[in-house]
Amino acid sequence: MPIITKLGSLGPLLFGVGFIAPLIAQSMDAASVSAPLGLSNIAFGLAVGVTMGVIAWRRGSWV
Repeated sequence: MPIITKLGSLGPLLFGVGFIAPLIAQSMDAASVSAPLGLSNIAFGLAVGVTMGVIAWRRGSWV
């Protein structure tokens, strides 16, 4: 039960990694846009997704 509680509290972070990151990477691939700083699209998507997830987790809201 403690594992489920811990995963529930990390929901925004998991959403950022599991949904936002691949969405950004696939959108960049579809638009033929390359990631800055020589990163791959998925690495850039993960960086943005993790950042957005941490911000939402710390604030307690996506809005």
